[in-house]
Amino acid sequence: MSNLQPNAPSGKEPGLRVPSNGKTIYHRPLNRSKTAEISQASFAFLFAEMVTYAQRRVKGIQELEQRLNVQGHPIGLKLLDLLLYREPARSQQRPINVIALLHFIKQNVWQHLFGRQADRLEKSANPETPDEYMIIDNEPLVNQYISVPREMSQLNCAAFAAGIIEGVCDGADFPARVTAHTVAEGEMWPGKTVFLVKFRGEVIEREAFLGKS
Repeated sequence: MSNLQPNAPSGKEPGLRVPSNGKTIYHRPLNRSKTAEISQASFAFLFAEMVTYAQRRVKGIQELEQRLNVQGHPIGLKLLDLLLYREPARSQQRPINVIALLHFIKQNVWQHLFGRQADRLEKSANPETPDEYMIIDNEPLVNQYISVPREMSQLNCAAFAAGIIEGVCDGADFPARVTAHTVAEGEMWPGKTVFLVKFRGEVIEREAFLGKS
């Protein structure tokens, strides 16, 4: 029986192979084509099951919305890094102030999740709450296929999207508390939702310090 001889060294160090165009698996969409979209029927079924799961053994609407928020939070954490990684190298910069972060959420995050930007971004006009901002969506996709019973009319399942926003803020080192509130506008926008983003005190203090420098 002949002895097995080790292969001669090739001169190349083993390691991760990177394509010549710089694209990696993180640049690829989950679907085969970039224009393809996930079926809304599939999303509606999956999200309805998530709401049903969150509804188990809850004592009230506030606890249910908190559970939906918790479900969305880790998605926001991962989505921030993914979207920034997909940016071109020269524009691959994390948001460095509150306004840049909120515009990133209103435009990039909403476009990636729902195929369009959020409708408006506003700052609280109350001088006593300089830490509050509002992202407004006139017709949240997450609420289109949820039938809310009359006794739970105050429930807003967009708390799931609020959790995603909160995850993005936390991941960008702008810790905040985000809640979803229904602010209907007649028959035109019966499901209009305001995502109230309330940043922590240290974030506002940092903004004020950077503004002076």
